[in-house]
Amino acid sequence: MADFSTLGYDEAMRRARECVPVLASRAQKCEDARVLLPENEKLLHEAGLFRFHQPKRFGGMELPFQAIVDIVSELARGCPSTAWNVGNLGCHHWILAYYEPETQHEVWDANPDALIASSIALAAGRGRKTKEGYVVSGRWPFSSGVDNSGWNMLAVTIYDDEKAVDWRLCLVPKGDYTIIDTWYAMGMVGTGSKDIEAKEVFVPERRALALARCRGGSEHPGASLNQGPLYKVPIVAAAGHPLSASALGAAEGAYQHVAQSFAKRVGTYTGAKVADFQAVQVKLARARCLVDSARHLMRESAVQFQTFADEGKVPDLETKLRFRAQNAFAVAQSREAVETLWSFYGANAIYTRDPLQRFLRDTQAIGQHFSFNFDIAGAAYGTTAMGGRYANPTL
Repeated sequence: MADFSTLGYDEAMRRARECVPVLASRAQKCEDARVLLPENEKLLHEAGLFRFHQPKRFGGMELPFQAIVDIVSELARGCPSTAWNVGNLGCHHWILAYYEPETQHEVWDANPDALIASSIALAAGRGRKTKEGYVVSGRWPFSSGVDNSGWNMLAVTIYDDEKAVDWRLCLVPKGDYTIIDTWYAMGMVGTGSKDIEAKEVFVPERRALALARCRGGSEHPGASLNQGPLYKVPIVAAAGHPLSASALGAAEGAYQHVAQSFAKRVGTYTGAKVADFQAVQVKLARARCLVDSARHLMRESAVQFQTFADEGKVPDLETKLRFRAQNAFAVAQSREAVETLWSFYGANAIYTRDPLQRFLRDTQAIGQHFSFNFDIAGAAYGTTAMGGRYANPTL
């Protein structure tokens, strides 16, 4: 059982950088397999890179919140699908720290490397209260890394008759749900984001985290065990950052690939050095600025979540929604950067052997995620900024 509690940010980033060329060499194999490759999972376990937000008491690094942007975006330069699973599965170590201490010990005492998948679609799961917990049923989409995981965090709306009364994140062992292979996608293919189904599954109270108690601060049940600032960050408000960083890293990887290729490319038909064309120079610069802007917005909002927690404060609703809008905007900028690079790359971009086409498809796929729909995120922020009412009991 490896202990990574003495590892700091710099060492974690060094290990992530070391993984990039290996992940890049396996990117096509990962896409062909449509899952997180076992050899990639092993590499990342050995480096401790799933456990950057796990509490130190359980052998994790417990790095500041912004590490999720930095580590995941670094890995995505090599393989966005694998990086997505690192962000997604890695952040579940962070979320598990909000559960009852008994539940944390149940999972991590048995295996501190345990992988936990999720589906955050609250409308997909229905539950009812019983004396000692909840009975839940549903079919949830987009459960990334589910084949590699022994547990799943399922978003469930609890009903009293037909009235929604509570919102829970239910931790369920693998034997209690069925994996349905629906994952035939045009991008982010290696994430293995399949559907899952559960029927009348009992979830004890200690494994059903009340999301309304995780809106920032120490109201959640895990606070009695984990008192570090990281575990005061609001879960739902910050939930987009573990996934958005894959788009940022994909854009960075695409930029580096194109810049390196064009530095030595000669036009097939003209024989001219491509790097001498002003149109190429201008568009490359535009892509660079888009990536830099996206990184600043995404990372700075993550830093601010951590700063609020360090100071023992909880951001108000308007601030939470502003950070979410900034993150969604950063994903759109990342996608635009790759599309800009694609626009002048030439016919080589259509070959499946060229990684640019994968970066393009991956950023386009990420941009379709509900969390990164700027119209939705922007409207929510704009409403509150002008004094309107925005209601979300989990935020």
